[in-house]
Amino acid sequence: MNASVEPSLEAIAARQREVVQALMTVVPTHCLLYRAEDTAPYECDGLAAYRQLPLAVVLPETESQVQHVLQTCYRLNVPVVPRGAGTGLSGGAMPLRDGIVLSLARLKKIVNIDPYARTATVQPGVRNLAISEAAAPYGLYYAPDPSSQIACTIGGNVAENSGGVHCLKYGLTVHNVLRVRAVTMEGELVEFGSLGPDCAGLDLLAVLIGSEGMFAVVTEVTVRLIPKPQVAQVIMASFDDVVKGGDAVAAIIAAGIVPAGLEMMDKPATHAVEEFVQAGYDLDAQAILLCESDGTPEEVADEIVRMTAVLRAHGATRIQISRSETERLKFWSGRKNAFPAAGRISPDYYCMDGTVPRRAIGPLLARIAEMENQYGLRCMNVFHAGDGNMHPLILFNGNDPDEWRRAEAFGTQILEACVAFGGTLTGEHGVGIAKIDSMCVQFCAQERDAFLAVKRAFDPSGLLNPGKGIPTRARCAEYGRMRVHRGLLPHPELPRF
Repeated sequence: MNASVEPSLEAIAARQREVVQALMTVVPTHCLLYRAEDTAPYECDGLAAYRQLPLAVVLPETESQVQHVLQTCYRLNVPVVPRGAGTGLSGGAMPLRDGIVLSLARLKKIVNIDPYARTATVQPGVRNLAISEAAAPYGLYYAPDPSSQIACTIGGNVAENSGGVHCLKYGLTVHNVLRVRAVTMEGELVEFGSLGPDCAGLDLLAVLIGSEGMFAVVTEVTVRLIPKPQVAQVIMASFDDVVKGGDAVAAIIAAGIVPAGLEMMDKPATHAVEEFVQAGYDLDAQAILLCESDGTPEEVADEIVRMTAVLRAHGATRIQISRSETERLKFWSGRKNAFPAAGRISPDYYCMDGTVPRRAIGPLLARIAEMENQYGLRCMNVFHAGDGNMHPLILFNGNDPDEWRRAEAFGTQILEACVAFGGTLTGEHGVGIAKIDSMCVQFCAQERDAFLAVKRAFDPSGLLNPGKGIPTRARCAEYGRMRVHRGLLPHPELPRF
């Protein structure tokens, strides 16, 4: 077999001229970037360790332009990487050297707010928080609230199936989107879902959400709005041991309580965020839990009493309950700013996104502590404790190649430990390029072939965000890791070496 030959700089330049000239016929000049200094801001998403300049960046202003761009790229066999706000953390929006970036940032119109149907119809470039701001005069809001909600867009949320601190009670993006309009790689406009309670045919809306830009390009989204709760209060509970904190999380759910939010941070995380936002965190605690209750005053009062009893019974050393809306938001401000706080104390951080059963939170945290010693790197732990969605932040210096190599290995081991504990590789950040090799551990060849078959059904040409999310058999053979399913190794009766 002949090794693939890298195209020459001259060949790349010629291809760029061909693609740019073709795109100039379908979008205005101001919607097209192709000089290196103009495309550099698009060379990565939030996973800045991986970078690549594309042939061009297209910023369409209408749905029709999106169609024409895709039709042109399909005709020229040009790969397309859809992009939202670029806040993703898995490298899902990293460009390809021989492709273009299709940015939906200029499609930012709020098409309609319907307070009677409790829906909002928006274009993909609308920020997550902007939906709630537009719905606020009607006493409504959009529930999924990723920590990046001030910047991330609804199109990106659909692509990654984003969650947030309130996803335990109110669900992820997939539970709050009713309808999506999108354009296929061939330029065909299609619609998924319905404004009614059901729609004819297969439920392809749930397949599209979380597909990481590999199936179609989103151009319009209708989301479900819910009434703002009358009252919300937060308990901030301190623990002298992270395992006790993890056990308390499982105990709250086991008691039949479903809090509006249930988040946990370890001591390194609380110190980092307290220095950043002064949220009033207990700096002596090894871990803190934020447990929110919302609803009517009577419901909240009862739930706060019940959660407090469970927390004390499971070793909470200190309990603080928010006394005002200002204090509630102050408690949450630290959790919401954990990622930027990490950026203040370390040149770089590598955020993982594995998910484990709640009973495994404590054991996984203990395993991560062992890995810190193994790799010689610090790790802050912040996570959606209620649904076991872990967000370890590995701190490293990206200018040191050895540190970056160790950070990658550390992150991979965390993810594969999540799978070994019966969990999964991602809860809301997606697979992208960061976790594609670890997909070989969670899924067998037949399962991965099924994923690729779905990809081909939506995108037969394979031009939409290729090389992301789903590994090929050849890639997994090269990776050479053993598959772990539901926390069980295959053939457990055999000795391991």
